[in-house]
Amino acid sequence: MRNQLQTPLYNALREHNGKNPVSFHVPGHKYGLLTPYNQDVFFSGVLKIDATELEGLDDLHSPEGPIKEAEELLSQLYQTNKSFFLVNGSTVGNLAMIMAACREDATVLVQRNCHKSVLNALKLAKAVPVFLEPEVNQEWKVAAGISMDTIQQAINRYPDVKAIILTYPNYYGMVYELKKIIDFAHHKQIPVLVDEAHGAHFTIGDPFPVSALQLGADVVVHSAHKTLPAMTMGSFIHINSNLINWEMIKDYLGIFQSSSPSYPIMASLDVARQYLASYENNDLKYLLSEINSFKEALTQIKTIKVLAFPENQGDVLKITIQSKCSLSGFELQKKLESYGIYTELADPFNVLLILPLLKKGQFYPLGETAEKIKGALNGLPICEMKKSFLTGDERISELAVRFSEMDKLRLMEVKIEQASGMVSGETIIPYPPGIPLLIKGEKITDEKLYRLKTLLQTGARFQGTSSHLSAGYIMVFCTT
Repeated sequence: MRNQLQTPLYNALREHNGKNPVSFHVPGHKYGLLTPYNQDVFFSGVLKIDATELEGLDDLHSPEGPIKEAEELLSQLYQTNKSFFLVNGSTVGNLAMIMAACREDATVLVQRNCHKSVLNALKLAKAVPVFLEPEVNQEWKVAAGISMDTIQQAINRYPDVKAIILTYPNYYGMVYELKKIIDFAHHKQIPVLVDEAHGAHFTIGDPFPVSALQLGADVVVHSAHKTLPAMTMGSFIHINSNLINWEMIKDYLGIFQSSSPSYPIMASLDVARQYLASYENNDLKYLLSEINSFKEALTQIKTIKVLAFPENQGDVLKITIQSKCSLSGFELQKKLESYGIYTELADPFNVLLILPLLKKGQFYPLGETAEKIKGALNGLPICEMKKSFLTGDERISELAVRFSEMDKLRLMEVKIEQASGMVSGETIIPYPPGIPLLIKGEKITDEKLYRLKTLLQTGARFQGTSSHLSAGYIMVFCTT
């Protein structure tokens, strides 16, 4: 067993910097000595470890030294067959695992509320996705997870399925019966690929949900930067299966990841893994005490509701507050921002806060934040929300136009009100969370149009669209 308190890559970078190296190599800032950095204390500290593939610092794409040691420590911590550092975010992990598992024209079951990177990977693989509609929580008014019943129906309808791609937990921290799904899939020799971007810390154990890795998933992707102290884009991919060839995943990582990987990001992954490995019971008790005090303070504010996870099963680092006043979720988020409180995301009804994974004695201004929220919402009228969250009638659906056929069809612009029953010619993505509302090539339903209008009316931001959407138009395929 290796010592999980070690940080081999970070130590190698510090040792290298301690030699006062004179750079005649990339990157061009020369360890921050070049102006405008040399007088910038705020930024230059990071640049001291922004190195490249030098002697003693290893190579991400062919590791033999400290990067290899760091990835072996990562694999040991998560108890996997193989684990890799990712410097291009969970996006590159999703691309690599799906490309490795899916062949052209392969039928793949995909959770409908997946991240856009999953759809991009399926398009690159030229696979045939079958979308599974998630269950809806009417109290939270959000899409949750996939039911076992939906999985069974889908596999009965598509017995030649080559893979199942799931998201666990959802963005709000909700989980579902993943173990039953994995066991059922494995009984039929179908690999299960899990985008567990928000669950890198689940290995801590109760009261956090059980990780997809521990539940037997074949490949799992973690966004370490979301809940661990890693830099943005720092992520992990784990392979724990005989159904997926890890060397093929490694090959695709070599294709999709930068050939000039960021050493600060990799160092932060090394440090984040060590931070998680050294997390103790006393740290957890302190964290839970801080969270419970914060939630208790929030519950005293009458104009919001602190939502509870179904059956108390969910990620305790996630707190979702629902508007009980005249403000929508988006308006509530803007109100908080005016008081210096920046939240993860908003939807028409809710605002999501992601809390830090504190260790014992670490301070975070949770009490002060609760007071600011109270002040921000003071005097607003209370009005209970009665709208329900609509879901699609089709639990299992395919694209109306396959990826391979899209380039052959003409696009046209129509009014949103006239688009029902047509085929979407664009992917419309509220961001955050980056989960497509409409997927290019799928049939536009009344339910999706209703949700689109609601998002537009309440101030959502979108990726993948231009000004035509705000002007009341949508792109569709001419299929006749």
